[in-house]
Amino acid sequence: MAKSKTVFFCQECGFESSKWMGQCPGCKAWNTFVEEPAAPKSSRGSQASPRDIAAAVPTKLSMVSPDDHKRTLTGIRELDRVLGGGIVKGSLVLVGGDPGIGKSTLLLQMCQVLAARSVSLLYISGEESLQQIRMRADRLGPFKNDIMMLCETNLDIVEGVVRKYKPDIVVIDSIQTMYKEDIGSAPGSVSQVRESTGVLMQLAKGLGITIFIVGHVTKEGVVAGPRVLEHMVDTVLYFEGDRHASYRILRAVKNRFGSTNEIGVFEMRSSGLTQVENPSEYMLNGRPQGASGSVVSCAMEGTRPILVEVQALVCRTNFNMPRRTSAGIDYNRVNLLMAVLEKRLGLPLDNCDCYVNIAGGMRLSEPAIDLAVVCAIISSYKNFEISAKTIIFGEVGLTGEVRAVNMVEQRVAEAKKLGFSTCLVPEVNLKSVASTEDMAVVGIRTVQDILKYIKA
Repeated sequence: MAKSKTVFFCQECGFESSKWMGQCPGCKAWNTFVEEPAAPKSSRGSQASPRDIAAAVPTKLSMVSPDDHKRTLTGIRELDRVLGGGIVKGSLVLVGGDPGIGKSTLLLQMCQVLAARSVSLLYISGEESLQQIRMRADRLGPFKNDIMMLCETNLDIVEGVVRKYKPDIVVIDSIQTMYKEDIGSAPGSVSQVRESTGVLMQLAKGLGITIFIVGHVTKEGVVAGPRVLEHMVDTVLYFEGDRHASYRILRAVKNRFGSTNEIGVFEMRSSGLTQVENPSEYMLNGRPQGASGSVVSCAMEGTRPILVEVQALVCRTNFNMPRRTSAGIDYNRVNLLMAVLEKRLGLPLDNCDCYVNIAGGMRLSEPAIDLAVVCAIISSYKNFEISAKTIIFGEVGLTGEVRAVNMVEQRVAEAKKLGFSTCLVPEVNLKSVASTEDMAVVGIRTVQDILKYIKA
């Protein structure tokens, strides 16, 4: 009996090799090659037939009509915001997140709203039985119209059902459970995920059907399977948040039809996911009064300004090596800002433990919160309170200068809406925003200038 041929695939980019290699030549990642059975070659020749070549006629750009007006609103405003204004016909959307975070619940709620508008839906589950899905649907409330359900993992059968019924929207839960019989590897492997996504992409583009794919994530927080999976789809949405907390954040990390890094905020309840209309107010709930080391800043997530509380705790260390911890902000960024304070303000932080936290569980990478982190550390070290009506944002450089940030008008407007009276911004941004009766806007040039304004 002939031995089956195996090849090695890179789990990051899908690069194929006949032997194992420590570093992938495609994406330069280390130790990402896995061995899997080779996909059988097609019996058809590699060259296209003359008939196929003759049928391929290029289309002029001016003859192509835009499809923006063909968006379908899901009825869930936070989801529509993340998608860029609704569902685009013929798109392939990947929804990733930790187990139990609420991916299936969100998509089932979307189906519930769309079914009431007589949209044709097909929900395909490879993980749950029909009875389990019905139990979850009953918790969400009554469905005005039925949706088609199918429990199947064989992708050939799934493809046949989709071509037969031609629904408007298809939900695949999940891509790691789908398999093709002509590929010898197990479901969820690199070969199976790549081939399954390719088939679903052809269905979405060829039939004009919108397909939502649920994808599990690894312990590193990325979608399981080859990285090429995210390159193939049109939109990648990540569902974030602590599964033991009530809030959830839906973030667009890739969107061919809208802005990236747009977020939607949800709250998990017994009846399903509920939209959070005002995320800034939600994030500031429970803010301490009269406590040092607490500062409010404004971060931009896509086009949405969100107010967050930056907390810092500085205390004398009991060890030779001081401890530094950060949650919700890059650890190295905190160390950099502390070095700036030591050099430019002369604060002796080398013998202090420092803990920095973004309250509410948000993870922020925007440099605009640098100035708020600096003020929180100073407030905790000197043990004085910063006014609860003051909001602070700006990027801090290595020389202690406060650099400009973008979308200042939106940040100030959001702070004004929530009742803040003073806004400390980079001095170079003063020309784009002016003080009003309800909001005093103060320009900050260096970290040395901040000490004159943060004491209350």
